[in-house]
Amino acid sequence: MPRDHSHDPGHHHGHAHSHGPATPHPAQPAPWSILRMTVTARLAAALAVSAGLWVVVLVAMR
Repeated sequence: MPRDHSHDPGHHHGHAHSHGPATPHPAQPAPWSILRMTVTARLAAALAVSAGLWVVVLVAMR
């Protein structure tokens, strides 16, 4: 049976970590954020999600 080496302490992923083992990874910049969307864009996104969910409901009731 092959041994899983993914969590060995000596296993390296090819990149150096700049933080200690007890600290979490530093925050990564988000490619997009709902907080940076305009109010109009947020409303449009909410309506699109709502319409999609209604489609699922109506298809399920069919």
